[in-house]
Amino acid sequence: MSTFENSETGQAISQAIRAKQERRTGGASSLSDDIAALEASLLADIEAFDLDAAERQARQEQNAGSAAGMPDPNLVFPELVPSMPAARPAAKSATPAAAPPPPLQLDDSNLLNQLRQQAELRQRQLHAEMAERTSLNDAIDRGLKQVFFYLHEFVQQLNIVKPVIPRSYPLIESFVIDSLAWQEGFADYRTQSQSSGAMVELVSFSCQLAAPGNLRLERDGPAVERFSKLLFDYGLQFDCKEFKNERRYVERAEFTIRSQLAISARWRADFDNACIVLETRNLERLGSSIHNLRPGAIDRSLLDEFGRLVLAQPNRFRELARR
Repeated sequence: MSTFENSETGQAISQAIRAKQERRTGGASSLSDDIAALEASLLADIEAFDLDAAERQARQEQNAGSAAGMPDPNLVFPELVPSMPAARPAAKSATPAAAPPPPLQLDDSNLLNQLRQQAELRQRQLHAEMAERTSLNDAIDRGLKQVFFYLHEFVQQLNIVKPVIPRSYPLIESFVIDSLAWQEGFADYRTQSQSSGAMVELVSFSCQLAAPGNLRLERDGPAVERFSKLLFDYGLQFDCKEFKNERRYVERAEFTIRSQLAISARWRADFDNACIVLETRNLERLGSSIHNLRPGAIDRSLLDEFGRLVLAQPNRFRELARR
């Protein structure tokens, strides 16, 4: 028999059940009185009954009688609070997954940190160089524009005035080209492509000088060919009459050289070296010459001195060009 049946409440309930079964054998009045008394007693017991205490006591007695190795019936276990179920471990695959790389510890001694510092320093240097190069290129562009505007008006005025250029150009020996007068001048410019910045990269100036009369002279043997090449290099216009022997070999030649001379000056941008290169031909003498100028040296005074140089007037062009 269980503990519940041995308790007073259990006995009362059992008696009530037996009384109900014996209802037919006893008197109705006595049976009703007994049932009423039992119900009242039962209600009183129910009100006084502590269900939680009875449940704990029953659990302790049951655990004490059934669990091995726990002889103490007064042992009370704490109630367990439900918790979230632990995640199941992932099933192992046939091929083990590669372990993630450890995080990089960047400090002053780390190679990547050193490279990053070097890259940042190099970027600052490149930006500074680019800014400086852009500034120099802009200065070259401004200088060449100033050269063109000056020379454009310069040749326009001289094409009207047509002055005599008091300069002598020695050719060979006692042959000299002189008494030349201005015939016509021309100024032009050329820019880069739009993709390259459309900056002015070349300003060209040219003029034709001429004098009345021609020069006539003779050259013999091998000197004929050398003299012809020299006249080509100077850009002089000439006629050559050759005299050959029976073997068709040129023994001598007569040259008729026109008293005309072409002068040119090319102001060329050298962006790589941040300067302006002035290439002249037949300007101060027959032949070519080169001057390197800083962009900052291009101003009105320099251009005025260049104009005086073209006109064979006293000038300080070389001095200003070295600034």
